[in-house]
Amino acid sequence: MNLPFNVASHLDAALRASAALLGLTDRGFQPEVRVADPANGDFQANGALAFAKSEKQNPRALAQQIVDQLGQLDADFDINLAGPGFINFRLKPGALLGWLQAYDSEAHLQAGAASVRLGQTWLVDYSSPNTAKQMHVGHLRSAVIGEAICRLLAFSGARVIRDNHIGDWGTQFGKLIWAYKRHLDQAALASEPLEEFERLYKLGNSSAEADPAVLTEAQQELVKLQAGDAANLAIWHEINRASLAAFQEIYDQLGIRFDFTHGESFYNDKVERIYRELSEAGLARESEGALVVFHPEHPRFAKQPFLIRKKDGAANYASSDLATVLYRAEHFHADGIVVVTDYRQADHFEQLYLTARKWFAAKNHPLPELHHVTFGAVTGEDGKALKTRDGGTIRLKDLLHEAQERAFQLVSERSPDFPEAERREIAGVVGVASVQYADLSQNRSSDYVFAWDKMISLEGNTAAYLLYAVARIRSIFRKAGLDPAQPALAGATAPETAQEVALARKLVKFSDATLLATSTLRPHFLSLYLYELAGEFSAFYAADKVIVEDEVVRTRRLLLCHRTLVVLETGLHLLGLRTLERM
Repeated sequence: MNLPFNVASHLDAALRASAALLGLTDRGFQPEVRVADPANGDFQANGALAFAKSEKQNPRALAQQIVDQLGQLDADFDINLAGPGFINFRLKPGALLGWLQAYDSEAHLQAGAASVRLGQTWLVDYSSPNTAKQMHVGHLRSAVIGEAICRLLAFSGARVIRDNHIGDWGTQFGKLIWAYKRHLDQAALASEPLEEFERLYKLGNSSAEADPAVLTEAQQELVKLQAGDAANLAIWHEINRASLAAFQEIYDQLGIRFDFTHGESFYNDKVERIYRELSEAGLARESEGALVVFHPEHPRFAKQPFLIRKKDGAANYASSDLATVLYRAEHFHADGIVVVTDYRQADHFEQLYLTARKWFAAKNHPLPELHHVTFGAVTGEDGKALKTRDGGTIRLKDLLHEAQERAFQLVSERSPDFPEAERREIAGVVGVASVQYADLSQNRSSDYVFAWDKMISLEGNTAAYLLYAVARIRSIFRKAGLDPAQPALAGATAPETAQEVALARKLVKFSDATLLATSTLRPHFLSLYLYELAGEFSAFYAADKVIVEDEVVRTRRLLLCHRTLVVLETGLHLLGLRTLERM
């Protein structure tokens, strides 16, 4: 019987069964299985220590009793005790081969992983730019992290709904429509619509600041828009249509497609229910003319009310976001909701989710899991916010263009004999992937330094290094005259040399990396694994020649090459990166 996709879960189940035979399960025994230091084995179970301490028993003796019940694992693992009661498991070569034979494609890897969230629906809210504005470098992290989380959740079996919660409503549209009607440049609108909208807004804003009459006119334009005036609605729709088209050009480069684009305007007619239900539940009350929710039990929010309706009766982010939670729960029947924004919105979402939990409980609404995924800032090498040379905000489309140009220089230096069209195509993949991976290889909670020389390099933990590893393995199959899609490796034997075994063991840990990245919503755990796997493959390739005359050895090593290729490509695709045949 082959091992399941996630070996740690298999061990957890076996240890629980063993503990049950000893009567330990009902007393709170937990196996605590984790990936081990390679010097000790592949996996380690530490649960005997904590349990023995609580029961005032000898932890090593207890661990031995548990091991004595694990006879069914002897075929696949070498099992030993270490220290005061650590149980170490080392996969035998035959078990490694069985796993590699079972998980021979991206489809089979996903089938193995899909049991975790099978049947669940998860909605991920990410990117969320404002219409009528350029996407800038500050929008990069939400888009890249959000897409990776979507792919990880789908890989674990969930039905994933991608929602771009754009900022398409608000007071700025009064000034923008005022300027649109009086100062629109049709040629500029056709060629660079977002630049034209930004110019018009700046013009409308400065005119309103300089002339009270203009401010009054702009406010009237906003009132007309909110009242459903046909002309103003037509302009507003044109602004949003052109904005979304411009955004999609960037999303296409990043490999992103949204299922829904429900902006703030979508929830305008849904906030009255929020006011009513929160008031009925005794959660919301009027304070100085506004409607607010207090959380007196919370140490930071006890004196910081959550404002859900302004004194003038207008809705705000809080009321709109509460309506969003309710809509997603009722319309999509979401089991989980993930919102990806920068860390500066942490307080808002903590209050939002605290309010939602109390409200859903009071009204008996089914409550999805609510997650706010935060991320740090992107800085220059001086530690300050990343800016253009003249101090302006870096536009995302310009950043991606520069990445592709720098990648083209790298590819041209490395492979000058490739036709220019192919070098451009490779550079397009490497450049965008370098920007994506530089973000995803960092713990999202941290700020990270944007450094071109480190980002677009074949050395270190970079996209180019990983993409080159993929291309190098594909070149091995070309030299062997084999198709990596159907490599015909039947009859491969179990790994034998130290490097063969080390590489096989690292491949089996792919399941743990994806599970950790998904459960924590932190893609960098997968990035780190892929970097380590590429390093393990390099050590194997340097030590053990693949294309040798001995057919048994050649087949065994080609199997390891193929499975490394499958895992690397699967992992990079989960992160949202495209891969290459050669570079």
